[in-house]
Amino acid sequence: MPPVAVRLPVEEWSARSRAHAERADALTAGHRARRATGERHAVEDFLYEYYSTRPALLRRWHPGAGAVLEPGSGPTPHATWRWYATGDDGAVRLDVAAFLADRGDTVRFVQRLLAATAARPAFTGCFGLHEWAMVYRQDEHRHALPLRLGQAGTDAVVDGHQVRCTHFDAYRFFTPAAVALNRVRPTRATQVDLEQPGCLHASMDVHKWATKLGPAVPGELALDCFALAADVRLLDMQASPYDLTPYRLAPVAIETTEGKAEYVRRQRELADRAGELRVRLLGVCETLLTTAPDGGGAGSARRTVRG
Repeated sequence: MPPVAVRLPVEEWSARSRAHAERADALTAGHRARRATGERHAVEDFLYEYYSTRPALLRRWHPGAGAVLEPGSGPTPHATWRWYATGDDGAVRLDVAAFLADRGDTVRFVQRLLAATAARPAFTGCFGLHEWAMVYRQDEHRHALPLRLGQAGTDAVVDGHQVRCTHFDAYRFFTPAAVALNRVRPTRATQVDLEQPGCLHASMDVHKWATKLGPAVPGELALDCFALAADVRLLDMQASPYDLTPYRLAPVAIETTEGKAEYVRRQRELADRAGELRVRLLGVCETLLTTAPDGGGAGSARRTVRG
């Protein structure tokens, strides 16, 4: 049975939209300032480069699938956005049928992946060695930063540990010498079968999946996912072999007992946050997929914007 639509008065959705834009601006302020001067931050800019995150789109608030924006005295901005429809009463909502026609396969994949990940126990014994495997026995590195222990010291850390990375998008950046050291062989085809909730990259990817679900995700949830991704990226790089002294960031020295303990503690905290967001994103998928295609989520819509 399709979920009941939630009607939002103009006062509510306008206030939420303003608060969302202010929060998004605060979260992206550093990146936008650096972009204006041509600077680059090896830790923070990853979210914008790897995930192709655009600050202008991040600050655009969406009510989410199943919400209806009641009209006010002025125009509703969403009425001109892609996949939105306007009803005969002037109310605006996401046209779920149109969105699924374009993104249905993506929605179903995201649902399968998130559900499978959430159903598995968290593994916390990887100690972030994926970043070390990306520079193992190789002189050229992804970041223009020195290695904290030097190349020989970095290689020794990898040689002294078991590497067990289940995340394909991390594993595919392993150096040729490191590939054979990994205890599993993740591929794109086995992604749904292998991803587990303790993985830092799986936690960071909640931002990716929120972005893939686009306007179906309420703005507040989208920013929660982005904020988590930023915190995950911080630990990911602090536990990496790189020397982050230029950014005044202390290392999480995973080659030590104390560093391992700190890594696991923070890894579990981030995994807990990711788990909560995963549940909320699964709710978005369910709302989309339980809305009857012929009912459209557009109701009595008279106009759907397609671009």
